[in-house]
Amino acid sequence: MTLIVDSEELAAFCQRQESADFVAVDTEFMRDKTYWPKLCLVQVAGPDEAVAIDAMAPGIDLRPLWRLVTESPVLKVFHAARQDIEIFVKQAGRMPHPIYDTQVAAMVCGFGDSVAYDTLVAKLAGARIDKSSRYTDWQHRPLNARQIDYALSDVIHLRRVYTKLARKLEANGRAHWLEDELAGLVDPAIYRTDPEVAWERIKVRGGNPKFLAVLRELAAWREREAQRRDIPRSRIIRDDSMLDVAAHPPTTIEELARGRGVGRGVAEGKLGNDILAAVKRGLDSDPATWPKLPPRVELPQGLGPLVDLLRVLLKTRCEQNDVAQRLVANTDDLEMIAADDKADVPALKGWRREVFGEDALALKHGRLALAAEGAQVKLIPLGPAARPVLSGVVAAEGLARVEAPLPQAAAGGQ
Repeated sequence: MTLIVDSEELAAFCQRQESADFVAVDTEFMRDKTYWPKLCLVQVAGPDEAVAIDAMAPGIDLRPLWRLVTESPVLKVFHAARQDIEIFVKQAGRMPHPIYDTQVAAMVCGFGDSVAYDTLVAKLAGARIDKSSRYTDWQHRPLNARQIDYALSDVIHLRRVYTKLARKLEANGRAHWLEDELAGLVDPAIYRTDPEVAWERIKVRGGNPKFLAVLRELAAWREREAQRRDIPRSRIIRDDSMLDVAAHPPTTIEELARGRGVGRGVAEGKLGNDILAAVKRGLDSDPATWPKLPPRVELPQGLGPLVDLLRVLLKTRCEQNDVAQRLVANTDDLEMIAADDKADVPALKGWRREVFGEDALALKHGRLALAAEGAQVKLIPLGPAARPVLSGVVAAEGLARVEAPLPQAAAGGQ
């Protein structure tokens, strides 16, 4: 058990890792009562040692850690890296680089969608993680031995998980698949907390520009207030209440108090005045600046059966290629492909087109059929003369689902 609480010890450890090929990194933080994640512990494992760094230790200088994670050429290995990256961006002011995410790598290697870390550890490292400290209070000091052991186990086993996944990717030639996925993780836009675009994170199915203008101002006000007070957004006002206010914009305290989710106590207090001020800013803003939702694509009628066929094809091809379906296409992508051969979706580009896209278009245009053989789904290329003689085969032609007729003897039960 190694817990670093001293600046000099941390600097020496980080310097020793500069010559490593990679380091495994994880964080423990609390966020249930704050807007910003409260960093409590950082675990780092190099090739020969693993340490837990107490980020809350009085007077500790974390700058050597920030340099190691954000500036050093050493590869930083995470599992499900997004929240960890967000913390480093906030604390260090820079993006961790270079990085490797074993959750993404596992999806590329066929371990399923968003595979859990303990599952990977069991399968690739042959170890079992004690989950008893998973929901511990990481802010409480002192940390006990069980907590530190649990935290260190995350990075100790991560070294072996990474090594095995890297070898598998090298063997199957899919390293470039992983690079494509990791590019999205290191996009700085993901980690911005700009209040002016906060409304874009709220699920809105529709709405006229005036509604969106009011929502934009409400969301921006809430974001700034949550940041200033360092409390969760929902503690200011919930999404559903904010949507209701934007849909029926009040101009008085009485109108606000009658709205859903905003009680009289809130309406008559400071927050009530702030809400009304945000509503007024939205209503008074220049209509030329009002946001608009992207135009909704109207799909042709009758796509359901074809989308169902594409879904079966997607599952089949992903199982054949040992890759998670989530990485290749989602339902929206399938609907777009069904409607348009040139749909602007990832599934029709790059390695995804090789795995699924070409076959999807072939199935759509009757050049490929699906057939059951025992418990397996088979893909059968179809030529112009092939379809009439196939039995029990399901194909597609345009937007229609075509089932080849069974031979007469089978149809008659002879």
